[in-house]
Amino acid sequence: MNTIAVPTSAIPATSPVTVLLPQLRRERRLSQLELSLRVGVSQRHLSCIETGRARPSREMLIALLDALDAPLPRRNEALLAAGYAPHYPRRSLDDPDLDAVRQALRHLLDAHDPAPALVLDGGWNLVMANRGAHRLMTLLGVDAGTMLQPGFNLLRACLQPGGLRALCENEDEVCAALWSRANHEAAHFAELKPLLEELRPHVPQRVATDAHTPLLHTRLRSSAGVLSLFSAFTSFGSPLDVTLASLRVEHFFPADAATRIALADG
Repeated sequence: MNTIAVPTSAIPATSPVTVLLPQLRRERRLSQLELSLRVGVSQRHLSCIETGRARPSREMLIALLDALDAPLPRRNEALLAAGYAPHYPRRSLDDPDLDAVRQALRHLLDAHDPAPALVLDGGWNLVMANRGAHRLMTLLGVDAGTMLQPGFNLLRACLQPGGLRALCENEDEVCAALWSRANHEAAHFAELKPLLEELRPHVPQRVATDAHTPLLHTRLRSSAGVLSLFSAFTSFGSPLDVTLASLRVEHFFPADAATRIALADG
């Protein structure tokens, strides 16, 4: 009986590479043919890579991950699984090479004053905050010096009973929207998944957890009355560092004149 020889360069069919590539391709709604045309290889060769019958070169794997617009942590994960060194560094924001980045972030925060703005990492942990964020916490009766410190997690503060959640007038709506957003982001930032499991019991069951709203107004009870805010995000375009890829600036905007006046006063 004839047998089919498996190339010595093959990788296990259960390798993260053989799982990750098809998963990313399906997420991007690409067929094998479409992806192969983007990268310039045959569909048959791509099929062999996805099933583990052929091991892609480092250059080929990077090209596939680029074509799939894979998040940088997942690109490094795929490279490591295939036996290659990571391609994208993960430096601390305190690294001297990232001084220009820190200055750019500080400029964005300062330019948004007196409205609140926060820099968050992929796990929703606070990295930086502006004066407007401190002003908001003061209006909410929260000690900003204690709250807005390293280790503060915005998702935990908004979903756990008590804390900021207790000050929210439209609590269920906000919790559902944040939960939906965080679940979507967890596909790109694996470090977010343990936090979601921790917070899952606190998500309101009476609200659909896949709720979507075009513009979410968060209404918070404060010493100046009810504050109404909506938010928008700024992120780095085409970052080549894992840390930078995870960072975003969340800008909060007053949704009415009363909120604008309260934030500007002081």
